[in-house]
Amino acid sequence: MNKAELLVKKLQVPFHKSTTLSHWDPDDVMGFDKQQAKERLAKNLKRLVELQFVMYAENKRALLVVLQAMDAGGKDGTIRNVFGQLNPQGCRVTPFKSPSSLELSHDFLWRIHNNVPCAGEIGVFNRSHYEDVLIVRVKDLVPKSVWSKRYTQINEFERTLSENGVHIVKLFLHISKDEQRKRLQTRLDDPTRHWKIDPADFEERKSWDSYIKAYEDAFSQCNTKYAPWYIIPANHKWFRNVAISEIVVKTLEQLDMKFPDPICDISKIKID
Repeated sequence: MNKAELLVKKLQVPFHKSTTLSHWDPDDVMGFDKQQAKERLAKNLKRLVELQFVMYAENKRALLVVLQAMDAGGKDGTIRNVFGQLNPQGCRVTPFKSPSSLELSHDFLWRIHNNVPCAGEIGVFNRSHYEDVLIVRVKDLVPKSVWSKRYTQINEFERTLSENGVHIVKLFLHISKDEQRKRLQTRLDDPTRHWKIDPADFEERKSWDSYIKAYEDAFSQCNTKYAPWYIIPANHKWFRNVAISEIVVKTLEQLDMKFPDPICDISKIKID
């Protein structure tokens, strides 16, 4: 097993086991230094562009990347630094904010299913259906009798996607509470980031422990072979980026995608 394969294996949440986030070090860089990570990321991004081209041409399968994190966890930075070079014709990023009145009038998965990537596409979710067992639970927006059933509903939904050619990778960007404080302070200190400030982020910080517990339950109850969870140590942004690129590239390579055959006999085509 090479270094990249070992990295991916270490980051994957074990199946059929309870998960305790305190056992995962958000400062871990797993033997990489910053220069090594920079070089590896560049190689992975080049490979990712190649794999996206084959997926788009093959037009048989899709990849759904789910990004979850605490506030200031690095979802936007991940999208920019890992997926920013992809062809926008075949890559769609969907942010999930508070649901609209229309979305609330449907079941909680309705707005999610409407944004699942099509065959040939890579879709990236900035937050996702897991908010309905996270913030909904922590803020007591619906009774436990409602949200507790959603783990099974999520598993069934993800199985349906998988059986219809949508390959799912779920990534939790794991930062420490102290790192979150530093990042939120940076937003306060930098006028160019003031637009990102939401008072709710600072209020949500008070519920840190409740969110940790909610995430741990989500990992334990919704971690399957067809939709695995990975916990990404994300205090160091440079390691976060290379780790995620390794997982996405490995996932796509395992699909063994092929360019489709030409629709005609190429040897008979002559250009006048």
